[in-house]
Amino acid sequence: MEMRAAIFENIFSKNPLDLHRLRDEAFNGCPECGSHRAVTWRLLLGYLDPRPAEWPAHLAKMRSLYDQYVEEVILQPDEERQGASVEGSGGDHPLNLNPNSQWAKHFEDNETLQQIDKDCRRLCPDLNFFQQASRWPRRRQASLRHRVETGLLEAQTFGRSQFGVNTLLARPARRRNSDMFRLPEGQEAHWEVCERLLFLYTKLNPGQGYVQGMNEVLGPIYYVLASDPNPDWAAHAEPDAFFCFTSLMSEIRDHFIKELDSSQSGIQGRMRQFQARLRLLDLPLHSRLTQLGLKSEFYAFRYLTLLLSQEFRLPDLLRVWDSLLADPQRFNFLLDVCCAMLVLIRDQLLAADFSDCMRLV
Repeated sequence: MEMRAAIFENIFSKNPLDLHRLRDEAFNGCPECGSHRAVTWRLLLGYLDPRPAEWPAHLAKMRSLYDQYVEEVILQPDEERQGASVEGSGGDHPLNLNPNSQWAKHFEDNETLQQIDKDCRRLCPDLNFFQQASRWPRRRQASLRHRVETGLLEAQTFGRSQFGVNTLLARPARRRNSDMFRLPEGQEAHWEVCERLLFLYTKLNPGQGYVQGMNEVLGPIYYVLASDPNPDWAAHAEPDAFFCFTSLMSEIRDHFIKELDSSQSGIQGRMRQFQARLRLLDLPLHSRLTQLGLKSEFYAFRYLTLLLSQEFRLPDLLRVWDSLLADPQRFNFLLDVCCAMLVLIRDQLLAADFSDCMRLV
């Protein structure tokens, strides 16, 4: 491990650093110690320039921009809406039927926020990290948790496509307000930070909106950046994670847009590529799954859309993502990994019936 860390430190010491060499090393796994993985992911996702000398100015600019986004998109609309209500009968109010009113927009946003809230609360349930308090809560918190806990939001079912993520993921029952774990005033859990990140991303990308499963893509990025042992990096995990997530979503966003499902870049196109790759690598296995009627929608949709985030425990997933993010032809290597997962259990799959295959994949 010390030798691997020394290799990465040598790469980071150059100005400009060798991004091709960094990709080669990261493909074989980033060191678990220090800030190596967090800095590497920032570079691989294009958030950091290969010239370390320019990082301070760039990071200051982007983090300031993020604060501006939070202020303009989340905080100011809430204040304006509350102010309009105080104006009296001539101002805006919750019963205003005008679709352009502040309150109408607020209720529309709340439908999305409630889904984000549910998804973020159950991030990585096998770890307690996301339930822990952030060491750097925002001084002026955007009161998203309060908006959900007031009870103004009613359960909604979000549909995306005929085989969307929401039909494949388990949906635990929503906890009652009285059962919610509350942190002391002035603190916020890591899942709340992710909630703010996703809500902000949704507001800034209205053409795409929020789709269930985006939380699973954000989770590993935020975890790596927020768990960095270097406080100089970890203190800014929220804005950095936002821009890294935005960069990653720009590459896979077509998977989350229903209208593009059938396109080559959409999720159906990716699943066709997966089927072709599996047929090439293991024709008998491909034929058997086809004979059983085990469509790729039943499992490969989850693999490809969520970048395997539900197939591995988080520590193992981070190692997989080292290679996925380092792949210069992202995400062709993802197809290889998905096929390898099936080939590794081919004997079990070849001997199983449909129900057992569904359990295995």
